[in-house]
Amino acid sequence: MKYVFGRKPVLEALKTDQEISQVIISFGQKGDIIDRITSAAKRAGIKVTQLSPPKFRALEKGQTSQGVIAVISDYEFSSYDEIINEASKRKNPLILLLDQIQDPHNLGAILRTAECSGVDGVFITTHNSATINETVEKTSAGAVSHIKVAMAINLNNTIKDLQKAGFWIVGTSLDTDKSYTEVDYNSPIALVMGNEEKGIRRQVAENCDFLVKIPMKGKLQSLNVSVSTGIMLFGINHSRGELS
Repeated sequence: MKYVFGRKPVLEALKTDQEISQVIISFGQKGDIIDRITSAAKRAGIKVTQLSPPKFRALEKGQTSQGVIAVISDYEFSSYDEIINEASKRKNPLILLLDQIQDPHNLGAILRTAECSGVDGVFITTHNSATINETVEKTSAGAVSHIKVAMAINLNNTIKDLQKAGFWIVGTSLDTDKSYTEVDYNSPIALVMGNEEKGIRRQVAENCDFLVKIPMKGKLQSLNVSVSTGIMLFGINHSRGELS
């Protein structure tokens, strides 16, 4: 059993086929989105429970919930083949590979950006990575309910499988002179984003077809990984003419 905290994440979870056992609302919560949550839960036959503020806070466990919690089954990852096979049906699919992203807030923000930019699926590494938990769901603003996420036991093998399926692998690195704007993205693309401190690992970088960077104009030479991911994903969309 786990929990989804927050009005928007709960509302988004109710729009999916996740097994939600009940929705818990702190007594006295009102407003349009509360009404929509209650109506959606009742239409789906999901029990809605109101708790007194003290009892609700005990369940909240320090999370920012905006007075709403959904009790939900453990997150179900997509299968390895499901993402690749489904993405391959598109003309120019876009897949995101995350190499040991460890901060759940970063992971949640990245998944939110990935969903908004039309990513076909996300792979996260099984080791040294944040997993899908309440913090990730909250930070993603419900995006985890709408995007396929799979676990990659060996990211290098995943890259090789994607290359066999016709994908070009684009990795981000500070150790290159090629700007991200210099690559032709009009083909199946898998984008690799690296760890918050170390970037993508050496062998992962060696398996990429291209290494690119985001040029910096200020004194700092790096961005938060979730910000960098947003720039890269929407940069790819822009280069493909998909934002007009």
